[in-house]
Amino acid sequence: MPRAVVLLSGGLDSATVLAMAREEGLACHALSVDYGQRHRAELVAAAAVARALGAIEHRIARVDLGVFGGSALTDRSIAVPVEPTTGIPVTYVPARNTIFLALGLAYAEVIAADAIYTGANAVDYSGYPDCRPEYLAAFEAMANLATKRAAEGSPIAIRAPIVRFSKADIVRRGTGLGVDFSLTVSCYDADEAGRACGRCDACRLRRDGFAAAGVADPTRYRPGAGA
Repeated sequence: MPRAVVLLSGGLDSATVLAMAREEGLACHALSVDYGQRHRAELVAAAAVARALGAIEHRIARVDLGVFGGSALTDRSIAVPVEPTTGIPVTYVPARNTIFLALGLAYAEVIAADAIYTGANAVDYSGYPDCRPEYLAAFEAMANLATKRAAEGSPIAIRAPIVRFSKADIVRRGTGLGVDFSLTVSCYDADEAGRACGRCDACRLRRDGFAAAGVADPTRYRPGAGA
């Protein structure tokens, strides 16, 4: 069975991508990253999603981006915005997807995987520059210049199957594949139990996606959350 590394955050998007990769008949090796994020409940969610969707294994790599800060997700002195903002928001984590994909690339070389799957999305998203198709194409080109596997004739593909999906499209696709979205955590400021704040950008996008898809929202919200 061909292998793939699936970057699994524990959120709605990456859960759907894992289900899509499994549907394609791939042996999926899930990789999550503990990068010092404030919403650490997503790592617990990722483990639950990996089990539920039949990943061959689930590994967690640790890279402390809190050493640098510069984002509301890695520096607790920066508040997570609760109102829509313009431009690239403070929830952008510098170089996060580049680091995640690089870790996935190392993992893929070790297990002889043909592809790395990512839940990057450039439609209903927060405007992060490292979610764009042109970035993903550039990373793939770099990966196939930098790796022993590619140099020996076995290139590694970067797959982003939902990159042009709306959030409603993602909800519908995941629902059709049997994804249990109640296991997932998308909130940027979830509590330790994984309950969502209902106010951040990630919560708004998720809630609107379920509404537009006509699918009941299974998100667990904190008491008094703005859901």
